[in-house]
Amino acid sequence: MAHQRKTLVVVGHGMVGHRFVQAAVERGLTETHDVVVVGQETRAAYDRVGLTSFFEVGAEALALLPTGAYDDPRVRLVLGTEVTGLDAAAQLLVLGSGEELAYDELVLATGAAPFVPPIAGTDLDGCFVYRTIEDLEAIRDAAAGARVGAVVGGGLLGLEAANALAQLGLETHVVEMAPRLMAVQVDAAGGATLTRHVERLGLHVHCGAMTSAVTGEAGRVTGLELKDGEHVPAEVVVFSAGIRPRDGLARAAGLDLAERGGVLVDERCRTSDPHVWAIGECAAPAGRMYGLVAPGYAMAEVVVDALTGGPGTFTGADMSTKLKLLGVDVASFGDAFATTPGALELVFSDAVAGTYKKLVVSEDGRTLLGGVLVGDATAYGVLRPMVASGIALPDNPEELILPAGRGGAEFGLPDEAQVCSCNDVTKAQIVDHVAREDAPCDSPACVTRCSGAGSTCGSCKPVVKKIVEDWFAAQGREVDTSLCEHFALTRAELFEVVAIHGYTRFDEIVVAHGTGRGCEVCKPAVASVLASQLNHHVLDGPARTLQDTNDAYLANIQKNGTYSVVPRIAGGEITPEKLIVIGEVARDFDLYTKITGGQRIDLFGARLEQLPLIWRRLVDAGFESGHAYGKSLRTVKSCVGSTWCRFGVQDSTSLAIMLEERYRGLRSPHKLKGGVSGCARECAEARGKDFGVIATEKGWNLYVGGNGGATPVHARLLAGDLDTPTLVRYLDRYLMYYVRTADRLQRTAPWVESLEGGLDRLREVVVDDALGLGTELEAAMARHVDTYFDEWAATLEDPDKLARFVSFVNAPDVPDPQISFTTSRDQVQPAQAEGPVSLGASIPVGAPR
Repeated sequence: MAHQRKTLVVVGHGMVGHRFVQAAVERGLTETHDVVVVGQETRAAYDRVGLTSFFEVGAEALALLPTGAYDDPRVRLVLGTEVTGLDAAAQLLVLGSGEELAYDELVLATGAAPFVPPIAGTDLDGCFVYRTIEDLEAIRDAAAGARVGAVVGGGLLGLEAANALAQLGLETHVVEMAPRLMAVQVDAAGGATLTRHVERLGLHVHCGAMTSAVTGEAGRVTGLELKDGEHVPAEVVVFSAGIRPRDGLARAAGLDLAERGGVLVDERCRTSDPHVWAIGECAAPAGRMYGLVAPGYAMAEVVVDALTGGPGTFTGADMSTKLKLLGVDVASFGDAFATTPGALELVFSDAVAGTYKKLVVSEDGRTLLGGVLVGDATAYGVLRPMVASGIALPDNPEELILPAGRGGAEFGLPDEAQVCSCNDVTKAQIVDHVAREDAPCDSPACVTRCSGAGSTCGSCKPVVKKIVEDWFAAQGREVDTSLCEHFALTRAELFEVVAIHGYTRFDEIVVAHGTGRGCEVCKPAVASVLASQLNHHVLDGPARTLQDTNDAYLANIQKNGTYSVVPRIAGGEITPEKLIVIGEVARDFDLYTKITGGQRIDLFGARLEQLPLIWRRLVDAGFESGHAYGKSLRTVKSCVGSTWCRFGVQDSTSLAIMLEERYRGLRSPHKLKGGVSGCARECAEARGKDFGVIATEKGWNLYVGGNGGATPVHARLLAGDLDTPTLVRYLDRYLMYYVRTADRLQRTAPWVESLEGGLDRLREVVVDDALGLGTELEAAMARHVDTYFDEWAATLEDPDKLARFVSFVNAPDVPDPQISFTTSRDQVQPAQAEGPVSLGASIPVGAPR
């Protein structure tokens, strides 16, 4: 006799409701239940975690159910419908249309609503909340006619909202009642570091400030009134001051609620009614509401487990967080505030680099309890799993956060370590996906698709990738070298794809050869590839949005939010007239001036709006961009050679100038430096460069694959006693081969080592032309030389590009008041933040060594 099918109703189709339906289908719940999902929004579930990217990628890219329907015909999705009543005794729902919907089991996934403080003026035109795509569309429309905006709330969502306003071109204020930003996630020192980052980006931060009213005229917002009497001007106000559980249905039905709101549920996420369950932000397991997506996903799995006869329970959740706010990495994990008795804190703070890292360890120094990372969160993927893994810390645990630390690579995670907290995926489950005999995963991207690891916030993707690569390597299998999860290609393969098809835009490339909407790895990499091949202006059209901060403004941003100006001085040779111009510019704009080790003059302290004015004078005097901001050729250093030096055997200065002018502007996987010495005394330090040339009695010796920095490497001899045309031909081949085949952000030294056969193989390709690429590589360099133009000169002639260089869109000539200077040795320098600056690991007395 066939069993009668039951009806399961899910109220709410956000990320958690969608995850519940996915799990129900995967676990076979639809074999016994018809599932009806009722969503109040007209859109199917979409990625709220990535909501801010809506302005860049649009609503379609955020959709979690692009077709608007589930493949399983036993799941019916009803959108744009409000549930207005719940009769738990009769097991009936009342819809907004008046229709009644009976259920056997009911899952409440109604989420939460933004909290708007009970102050005057919140009903004025120009006030918004930040929760849905429709909210963002309304904010975008209002911003089109506004100049200044304000966000009430400096937590996770508040900074996301501030980012949205800044993207829309508004001067942006953030008003936070707590004494620091992200008070729930980071400590006071981490909050101070985050504030400095945010203020350097041009936002105004008001911490410890309570909003007392929204002011307005003629029904429109004009600003915020703070309790201390300060007035914050604003034409657009966004409230992001927290959330409140949407528990109205349960409240009206008489279900038990938590003291501070939310539907009270037990460890199985069952409410006080045995046939009603609650998951996500509307639920309060043990009286606590969880405002992150990962706990909601865990609750969804628990309810599916209960309905299919499993033993799963929800006893709490990992509240670790990693995200990029306004371009700043922020992470918090475990016991971030050291509340565990006897806990010790290990701190590394570098105010110059803008990084703050803290580890919380047990009293005996053997167990990692938690931590905070601001400015550099690269270690998060390894550190967070260590909190619950039981891995013993090293004798010097501070090495985990020091810049030259081991980064956790030596600490193999145990199989039970939870790698992905959003989707509760362990290392063992990841390994299982690549090791299984039937349909094994062959890449990290496949593991993400099959296990869900890294599919939500993405913070664990580096660890997933390393686990997969380590397993492949241990099995003697080829390791996947995909650029990122969006491109199953190496950078070299991507370079060839672009060259063959003639692509000119990122969206063309990702549609034809990738997936998704791109990330901070592939976007700059594609930008570099396009710039290398097209030699176009990096701020032209869609390419502008791919650039990082420095390329985006054709200058290096400095610690206090100002920029550096570095004109090219080829070979270090400069006329007195040009030297005078640099001096006059530095004097008139009050810039810090320094002669560098690369034979250039750097000017520091230029405000964003001053950059075009400074460059106009420099360009008019015959200077051009030195590309100090780009992954491209920086300098070709030289000595004075045979022209002046009694030891010189060749004219090193002339050759250095010729090479720098030949290769200037060449976009490459990483920065490039060269050097030319006029004799074996090596005064230009040519063998510490990516390419170095040293004069001999017969011509020139060419050295390649050197670099200075944290891992200095001497360049090695590629070919000797070359005449100048042959030297240039070999250099053309070497540089273009590097541009075509190196990995992203790979310097020439590790690139040469990565070639199978190393330097010998490179010599075969460049000198012997073993691959028959010589003519092609030389032609590619010739195209670069023929199409070179100065980016700053072109920018000065383009009003659209110049429009970017303002501190405030509503007051383009007003300097940013957040930028301040002091004076030292008769020159300006950035004003230091109050309090001591720590440049090393600060370890409390009594910490284990």
